[in-house]
Formats: sequence, structure tokens, C-alpha cells
Amino acid sequence: MSTDTPTGTRIQAHPAGRKRRFGPGKLTVRFLITVLILVEVLPMIWMFLTSMKSNSDYLNNSAWSLPTHWLWSNYSTAWTTGSIGLYVRNSALAVFPSLFLLLLLGTAAGFALQIMVWKGRNFTLLIFLAGLMVPVQMILLPLFTVYTQAGISGTLWPLILTYTGANLPLTVFMMSTFYRAVPREMFEAATLDGAGILRSFWAISVPMVRNAILTVGLVEFFFIWNDLLVALTFTNNQNLSTIQVGLLNFTGQFGSTQYGPLFAAICINVFGTLLIYLFLNQKIMKGLTGGAVKG
Repeated sequence: MSTDTPTGTRIQAHPAGRKRRFGPGKLTVRFLITVLILVEVLPMIWMFLTSMKSNSDYLNNSAWSLPTHWLWSNYSTAWTTGSIGLYVRNSALAVFPSLFLLLLLGTAAGFALQIMVWKGRNFTLLIFLAGLMVPVQMILLPLFTVYTQAGISGTLWPLILTYTGANLPLTVFMMSTFYRAVPREMFEAATLDGAGILRSFWAISVPMVRNAILTVGLVEFFFIWNDLLVALTFTNNQNLSTIQVGLLNFTGQFGSTQYGPLFAAICINVFGTLLIYLFLNQKIMKGLTGGAVKG
């Protein structure tokens, strides 16, 4: 069946009830997506089911069996007896000051390297890029010596300073990439109107790259929050342990491992960060595509 449009163009209508056919390429893509979803989702389901089990239920039954009794009390046990609340607080006290310093310094450096015109800015960017090639494992021992001599080894400051210094090159590189998509004419017009450097930075550039700041901040948040090596090196006191160190040393009330509360603590950590990502997902996608507008 065909119809004529007012312009004389003939349109061929598809027969009613005709099914769409999927080629081998689309079927392969759908199969791979299904496999990836199963690889990501099934461990989370298993982890949640295990967090509801008792020790005997976990040790005597199959891994995928449903809990005999759904023990929601495992979560309160993990939060109190396992000190997960303390570890989450310590992680927050180490992560958020580090993020503030990273985003402040990284955004300012990206603005200076891409928007401002000055001699040596390309060389300075290369120095920051060279910092990406320095593994943090190489500097832990010298930093430990410096922090001990400075008298701050018994605090969270070693974590904050190390996270800021180790992740700053990546933050500067990402923010410089996002600033390339910002039209420079905006700042030239602001300069003609009498705006200085600080006003152009705070009033013009920061609002224009706010999605990029959120994206970079969330990427760095996951890097820092999930860190174990740095936290294990610089925290020699259980009262200063972060969530990852706390999970590593998780023990029950009598020193034995209680698997239900242990997996409940892991669920608190994993699903908490997952909710943060799902809540900010749209802004993250805007920030990622914003950096790809202009190369």
C-alpha cells in the first residue's frame, strides 16, 4: 500500500503486523549487553542475600539459597558492633576535604591553562600530565617519613594531602579538556566590560562548567572512597580507619568473622555509592558529553 503526499512524493507504507528483523550485529550487541548486566547484577543479588543470612545458614547451605530467616538485624550489627558508622565518618572526613581542594585547584588550573594566555602554559600542562605517570606506590614511603617528622601521622591530614596531591594531575587534565569546549569569546566580552580575572573565573567559567565539575568530582570521589592502599599505610589507629580498612579488618563481637554482618557492611558501602551515582547520572552524562564538543 502506498500514499501520495502533497508534494507528489510516494511513500510506501509498511504492511500491518510486520515484525522487525534483527541482524546478527544487533543480536550480538544485545547478547553482550545481557551478559554485562548479569555480570554486574548477579553479584549484587548474591551479596544482598548473603547479608540476610546467619553464620550457620551461610556455611551449611548453597551460595544461592534464600535465607532461612531474613536477618535485617545484620545491618544494625554491622553499623554498631562492626563500627561501620565510625569508618564511614572517617572516610567522609578524608574524602570531602580532598574533593574540595581537588576541585578548587583543578578548576582554577584548567581555567589558567586553557582560557588565560601566558607564556609556558603548554609546558606547565605537560608537567601535570607527567604526574599521571608517577604511581602513588613510589611515594608512600617518603611521604610516610615526611608526615611522621611533621607530627601529623596520627591524624587524617596525611590522607587528605596524599589524595589531593596524587589525584590533582588527573583533575587538572580533565578540567582542561572541559574548558576547551568553552567559547573564549565569552571571556573576551567580559574583559571588555571591565571584569577581572577573578570575576571571570567565578561568575562566568564556574557556572559554565558546573556539570564538568560534578562529573570530575564524582570520578575522584569513587577513586578516593574505594582506596585501600593509602588508607592502610597512613592510618595506624582503628579510630582513624576508613571504610575500606574497616571492611578488611571486620570481625564480629567475639573476634570471629560473622558473614551476615560482614556482607551487610559491604552492602552499605556498595549500594550507598551506587545510589549517589544513580542520583547524579544525568548530570554526569551532560558533563561527559560537554567535554567532547570541542577537541
